[in-house]
Amino acid sequence: MSDTTTVDVADTAAVGKRKQTKTALDSELVGELVAQARASGLQLTGEGGLLAQLTKLVVESALDGEITDHLGYDHSDPAGRGTPNSRNGTRSKTVVTDVGPVEIDVPRDRDASFEPQIVRKRQRRLNGVENMVLSLSAKGLTHGEISAHLREVYGAEVSKQTISTITDKVMDGMIEWQNRPLDPVYPVIFLDAIHVKIRDGKVANRPIYVALAVTVEGGREILGLWAGDGGEGAKFWLQILTELRNRGVEDVCMLVCDGLKGLPEAIGQVWPAAVVQTCIVHLLRASFSYAGRQHWAAIAAALKPVYTAATEAAALERFYEFSEEWGMKYPAIIRLWENAWAEFVPFLAFDTEIRRVVCSTNAIESVNARIRRAVRARGHFPNEQAALKCVYLAVMALDPTGTGQKRWITRWKAALNAFDITFEGRLTAGRK
Repeated sequence: MSDTTTVDVADTAAVGKRKQTKTALDSELVGELVAQARASGLQLTGEGGLLAQLTKLVVESALDGEITDHLGYDHSDPAGRGTPNSRNGTRSKTVVTDVGPVEIDVPRDRDASFEPQIVRKRQRRLNGVENMVLSLSAKGLTHGEISAHLREVYGAEVSKQTISTITDKVMDGMIEWQNRPLDPVYPVIFLDAIHVKIRDGKVANRPIYVALAVTVEGGREILGLWAGDGGEGAKFWLQILTELRNRGVEDVCMLVCDGLKGLPEAIGQVWPAAVVQTCIVHLLRASFSYAGRQHWAAIAAALKPVYTAATEAAALERFYEFSEEWGMKYPAIIRLWENAWAEFVPFLAFDTEIRRVVCSTNAIESVNARIRRAVRARGHFPNEQAALKCVYLAVMALDPTGTGQKRWITRWKAALNAFDITFEGRLTAGRK
């Protein structure tokens, strides 16, 4: 780029400084700047382009302001004469930004006490790049794919090792998040699992369990993530639920799951007053797994009167009718429902507002769908930590605008009113 163009950009920036307001940039001035760059053949993006030069000017101006605050006087200010510290030139370094690599001049002071904040010592990336890396990683892109994307789109050379370093920082935040204190009371906790492929000698499916709670205000909160090893019995679940209790959860009104082995017994030890509800959708899917595809529609129609019955007694009558019709052909379905009956019927004792939201784990399905997209994009993971990191990043990127949380609160308002009555003020303790 020619010296003339550099001067033009600097002059324009100086004019912008004179014309700027406290609230926004002058749109006319920005238009003049873009037109001037085009007229001189200067690209808007890419290395050495207009955006890169503006980034350089803005960052260097911010750094100059920082060292002025640090020293207590401006350039050529007589107040600086005789002070124990003063400016000592600059040093050049290249930082990776959203618009590509930018070379900046960082001011120095004589006693080396200046600690810049906008671009810290040894920092080689501005925060926007780190956020972009984490966002792409949350969508399931591998380190190599992220590196290629940044190079092709932004002209930024970011190595796979650097990307790994950025994403590894997430683990500290994940550990803190996984151990954060929780609310004392939750109306409902939904438990479900996502299966991921992890290479541990050989590639094998491993479950990662997700606990999603509805808060007493109706909001959505993911309580934690746990990598399972295939041991899904009472001991495994007792460990998870005890961890939640130790983090502050004193009471849960209902816990909805997919009939995992040993879970009701574990819940009884941790929260004796909690109601365990088997997910109806999972129960139906398990029923279909025992039947021929040609009978799925008929079985679904025959089971609907069971789970939509007005009372437990009515549901039992409808189930006897189902058993008479299908018991000889599919006895395994009958045995499945009989074994799950104690955890199937609790929601039938509640009014329709509660039934609608606790009869299945559908409330957690939107979370699972986002996690599955990220997991599928990766294929398999080298170890358990890499899998948890990917799932955690996907969870953290769920609702960037907060609109999903607002919808949750609206959807659960009526149900929480019913919970207050049904569970005799147990939610009130969580609002104190």
